[in-house]
Amino acid sequence: MKRILLHERFRRPPWFLDKDHYLREGDHPVTSGPNARYPRLVPLLIFDYGSLWGRIKRMVRLRQSMTANMRELRRANTSIRENPRLGNTRIDATTLADLETYARSLGVSEIGYTRVNPDYIFKDLSILYPNAIVFAMEMDLEKIEQAPSVPTLMEIFRTYYQLGYVVNQISDFLRERGFNAHAGPALGSEGSFVPMARDAGLGEVGKNGMLITKTYGPRVRLAAVYTDIENLPFAEENPHAWVRDYCDMCNSCVKHCPANAIFLEPREAPEGGPVFIDHKKCAVPFSTMDGCTLCIKHCPFMYGRYDQLHERQRTHSMTASKDSEEVEAGAVTV
Repeated sequence: MKRILLHERFRRPPWFLDKDHYLREGDHPVTSGPNARYPRLVPLLIFDYGSLWGRIKRMVRLRQSMTANMRELRRANTSIRENPRLGNTRIDATTLADLETYARSLGVSEIGYTRVNPDYIFKDLSILYPNAIVFAMEMDLEKIEQAPSVPTLMEIFRTYYQLGYVVNQISDFLRERGFNAHAGPALGSEGSFVPMARDAGLGEVGKNGMLITKTYGPRVRLAAVYTDIENLPFAEENPHAWVRDYCDMCNSCVKHCPANAIFLEPREAPEGGPVFIDHKKCAVPFSTMDGCTLCIKHCPFMYGRYDQLHERQRTHSMTASKDSEEVEAGAVTV
């Protein structure tokens, strides 16, 4: 008999944590695109794998953090009723600078702006506004180096909670100044933050499926605030695209994944677009090995060597190009 997995059976939170329950007349949510993917609710994923005793221990350890995360998720969704709906869709430079200063005072490491691709909204879900302010928060280096471990797992959920708190505070900041906002917490949001953050210029998607940032590598968690402000400084290009080429010559995360869940070459998802990870395989060590995180721990970008790695990638590309030219020249000569 096939086992029923909770994170596959339940694709959205219960009604009291669901944004749609708090929509008002006149709200026009942005729905998911044709290539959207299904969400995975992390609390259910954690409970799906391992022995019963192991699940109980994890839930006891995470009880306070999970409760705090659920509180921020509920606040994110109920607070949409507080949007002023004054038609303010342009923000001045001073207010935007104040917003960024405030966000950094709350522990945010990186901030970016993007128009949301509907394919990044999870299937059958929606967001309230079409633009996103994306936030990245650093996870503690020492605790990630201990992975897999209880301190690693607790650090993951600390940043989940902290980002949930941040996006609610930023949403309040915007509403107090006459703007509309919809908080997207790190845990339980309606959208996929990794591609949003890439589009916002904060990094590139690595082979491990994580966002690779310049300063912290994949050692970050992500969240967003959705808004209808139209003149945000949206990223027009991504200077980090070369990271994918480095990943193809590195493959450290592939070698260190205990579940063999990371593909050497991306595959086509049933919904369309590339996938880098078999998430069902990945879910097992994440649930049973105290957060796993080995694909982050063994990523060379985690240690802030961005420029050094970029130079290595450039040298490798130049050498490969030269070798290719020599082979072609030899073939012509023959």
